[in-house]
Amino acid sequence: MTRVWQWNRPVTVREVLEDLQQERSIAYTTVMTVMDNLHQKGWVRREVDGRAYRYTAVSTRAAYSAALMNEAWAQSDNPAAALVAFFGMMSQDQREALNDAIRIVQRDNPVPAPPEEAVVDKGAEGSEAGER
Repeated sequence: MTRVWQWNRPVTVREVLEDLQQERSIAYTTVMTVMDNLHQKGWVRREVDGRAYRYTAVSTRAAYSAALMNEAWAQSDNPAAALVAFFGMMSQDQREALNDAIRIVQRDNPVPAPPEEAVVDKGAEGSEAGER
C-alpha cells in the first residue's frame, strides 16, 4: 500500500516491482499476488489497461490508519483502558497532534444543543410544585 500511496496515481504491478527492486530482490509474481490480495480485501481497485491492471488506492493513508486504530480499539474488552494505554505511549508531539485533531473535530462537528422541550426549567418546576 505504501507504494500505491507514494505514486498517487494508478500503478501497474511492473511499476511497483521496479520501485521495490531498487531496495531488494523481489519476484514479479510476489508483487502480483500482493496486489491481487489488496484488491480482494477492497484496499485497491483495479482497471484493465491493455494486458495489465492499473491499481488505485481506495482510501488515503490517513483513512487507512484511522480504520486500523478503530478496529484495534473496537476489539478491546476495555476501550477506555486501551485508549489510556495508547495515549500513554505517545510522544509530546503526538499528544499535541491529538489535541489539534480534537479541536478540529469539535469545530467541524459541534455537539448540538438539546431541543427546547428537553430543557427543564428548574425554577418553573419548583414554583409549580410549591403551589400544589
